[in-house]
Amino acid sequence: MIVDMAIYTDKGRTDIDGDISDAFDAARDQGDCFLWIGLFEPSAEEFELVRDELMLHPLAAEDAVSAHQRPKLERYDDTLFVVLKTLAFNEATADIGIGEIMLFVGRDFVVTVRHGAGNPLGPVRKRLESDAEMLRHGSTAVLYAVCDEVVDRYGIVAHEVERQIIDLERAVFDPHAADVTERIYSLKREVLEFRGAEDPLVPVMEEIARGRVTECHDVREYFRDVLDHLLRVDTQVDAHNELLNSVLSAHLALLGQRQNDDMRKISAWAAIVAVPTAIAGIYGMNFEHMWELRTRYGYPVALAVMATICVVLFRILRRNRWL
Repeated sequence: MIVDMAIYTDKGRTDIDGDISDAFDAARDQGDCFLWIGLFEPSAEEFELVRDELMLHPLAAEDAVSAHQRPKLERYDDTLFVVLKTLAFNEATADIGIGEIMLFVGRDFVVTVRHGAGNPLGPVRKRLESDAEMLRHGSTAVLYAVCDEVVDRYGIVAHEVERQIIDLERAVFDPHAADVTERIYSLKREVLEFRGAEDPLVPVMEEIARGRVTECHDVREYFRDVLDHLLRVDTQVDAHNELLNSVLSAHLALLGQRQNDDMRKISAWAAIVAVPTAIAGIYGMNFEHMWELRTRYGYPVALAVMATICVVLFRILRRNRWL
C-alpha cells in the first residue's frame, strides 16, 4: 500500500497526483529534486511497479516484500539498500514489537518500505519538510532522518526495559511478592531480541560515519551523531542483559533459601509434635501397672510434662532461628 508520495527540493514538498509512473515522470521533468515514495507492507504486485520503474535488483526487491531481514547495508549498482529494525514497547505486556524499515536510496529517489506498526514515518517527513538545510543534501537526508528516528526509538525502549528490570529487582527481594521467574525469562528473551535488532546496525552506521559510503559523504557528520546514540544504546542493552542474569541468579538463590527455611520449619514442628506423640504412644500401651491410674493428678502431670518439653524445645528452635 502506498502511504505517501511526494517530490522534495530545498524549497519543500510538492504533492503528486496520479500513480507511481506519474510520480517518476514528474520528478524527472522537475529536475534537481528527489522523489520519496512510502510503502506499507506492499504485496509483490504493488512493489513490482516500483521495481520496474527503478530497475531494482530482484534480490533486493524480494527482501523488501518478504521482510525478516537483519539490519544491513548493501549496494546494487547505483542504489543503496538499507534494512533497519524498528522497535515498539508494549508496557502492558512488557513485550517488544519488532518491525522493519527498508530503504532504497538513489541519487534522485528514496523508497521506504515499512513492515509492522512501529515507527511510522509521518513525523520524519514533517521534520524534514521544515528543514530546508537538510533537504539540500537530497535523498541521503531521508536515510539520515529515518536512521535517527529509529535509533532514538531504541533509546526510549531501552529506558522502558530498564524500568521493567527495576520492578523485577524489587519483586525479587520482596518476600510477599509472587514468583517472578517467568517474568525474568520473558524480559530476558525480549532483551535478546532487542540486541538482535540494534547490534548488527552498529557496523552499518560505522561504515557511513567513517565516510566509506560515498553517497552519504555530505551527511556523515550527522551519522556520527546517530552512531554515538546507537553505541550508547548498545552499551545499555549489554548492561541490561548482564543485570537480568544477576537478577535471575539472585532470585534462584532466594528461592533456594526460602525452600530451606520452609524445610527447617517443617522439621522443627515435626520434632515438637514428636515429643507428645512418643510419650502418648508409650502410655497408650496396655501396661499392667500405670501410675497415673493410681494417682489423682497422674494425667495432668503427664500432660504438663509433655507441654513443658514442647515449650522448651520450641524456645530452643526459635533461638536457633528454625522457627
